[in-house]
Amino acid sequence: MSSTKVHIVATDKIPSTICDFVADRSKSAIAERGAFYIGVSGGSAAKLLCQGLPAIQGVQWDKWHVYFCDERLVPFDNPESTYTIYKEGLIGKTSLPLEQIYAIKPELSVEDAAKDYADKVSKVPTGDGRDKPTFDLLVLGMGPDGHTCSLFPGHKLLQETSVLVAPISDSPKPPPCRVTLTYPVINAARSAMFVSAGAGKADMLQRVLEGKEEPSLPAARVKLHNGELHWFIDQPAAGKLQAKY
Repeated sequence: MSSTKVHIVATDKIPSTICDFVADRSKSAIAERGAFYIGVSGGSAAKLLCQGLPAIQGVQWDKWHVYFCDERLVPFDNPESTYTIYKEGLIGKTSLPLEQIYAIKPELSVEDAAKDYADKVSKVPTGDGRDKPTFDLLVLGMGPDGHTCSLFPGHKLLQETSVLVAPISDSPKPPPCRVTLTYPVINAARSAMFVSAGAGKADMLQRVLEGKEEPSLPAARVKLHNGELHWFIDQPAAGKLQAKY
């Protein structure tokens, strides 16, 4: 069974808390299975991880395999390339091998880029009785409309049940062409985490965690089949939650 854990953290402690959490997950995965498979996202979490992780001691970077939960189909020299954020933030500052950051190929069409990335994702081992590639940890983001990865409210990709990686050419948020993981692989992960901070996230956070809108809010549809979902939030973001966490 899956479980959801909400961690309310002081705003100034969020960077160190999430970096310590990711590092601890990597150490546990490597101790148990010899490698750490992580899917990462862009946005503020990317900057926090790239700033904080290199300073943590005892991380076996050579055992990390870094994939992307979604990616904009833009060249690597475009400032919106999530791959480039992690490449510049981790390569040379850690001992992570460049070839263990698995990039989406921006030179391909969006359909071909998704097929190529699905081949890469299919190399992630399955585990614990699962029949899908099983990430040890997915670092997810949530947009102001409740989207996560490049899965947007009302989009047909919310109903995808078999394809692991899908193209999207009509994203309501620019750029329109993106490649994204889908729920079959997202919900097969051993663990996943969201990070939300600030009062501006309070309304949507309450809807996702406590509302009855699961079919319409993509972030609320992240329900791991056999894993732990963690929300790291600060007090302003938690301001409208009704339950005690």
